[in-house]
Amino acid sequence: MIVVEDLVVRYAAAPANAVDGVSFVSPSGKITALAGPNGSGKSTIVRALLGRVDIVHGKALIGGDDARSMTPSALAQRMAVVPQREDAAFPMRVRDYVGLGRYPHLGLWRSPGLDDEQAIDQALTQSGIEELANRSTDELSGGEWQRVRIARALAQHAPALVLDEPTTFLDVAHEMAIFELLASLARNGLAILLVSHQLNLVARFAHAIVLLNHGRVAVNGTPSDVMQAGRLESIYGWPVVVTRDPAVGAPALVPLRRPLQT
Repeated sequence: MIVVEDLVVRYAAAPANAVDGVSFVSPSGKITALAGPNGSGKSTIVRALLGRVDIVHGKALIGGDDARSMTPSALAQRMAVVPQREDAAFPMRVRDYVGLGRYPHLGLWRSPGLDDEQAIDQALTQSGIEELANRSTDELSGGEWQRVRIARALAQHAPALVLDEPTTFLDVAHEMAIFELLASLARNGLAILLVSHQLNLVARFAHAIVLLNHGRVAVNGTPSDVMQAGRLESIYGWPVVVTRDPAVGAPALVPLRRPLQT
């Protein structure tokens, strides 16, 4: 479980808090989505969970412990993260890159064992990239690289998984495959915290949406609670209609075209 309590983060020389008193819970067995306009604080919350920004007030708890009090190795055993931007320091075989997810369990001296190899195999299969295992990371397309990064996080076997825009660069089929994978992982007990601009996909799969605006929680609830046209128009500054997905009945956002100027 991930718990964020009255979190305040402010960047140096910034005129306002990037995150301003945010609280929410991402429970085990559920998908919790962070949504909101660009600059609303979503990625900053992920950085706070990782200890990469200074927390002015409040706290972020992973499995009941404050993230700031945990060693990097202990934190990595509790929470796997797929950040928004990341490049490999140097090219390597995809299987070896996915194997980096086992490092928190190995430490400096222990060599990978059978359990580690099985964890890597499972992560490759779950992410649908078995055929890429022997490719070099510098030969991958953007979508392939994204799935490889997710596989590395899955190889950690952590009880919480945090993903910042995980479907960037993916086509429709792979977007759906990733969300179906996350839904399966949640059903198996993982706490999934997902940052995404894809409101319609989020509304299909998430159990709760935390909608942020200017660093604060505008609303926190079910997709039906959050996906209200008037609220979304106010926050995103664009006319919208909210209808129902004909396949599953989830709320669906339709941005409208503004009238042409004559």
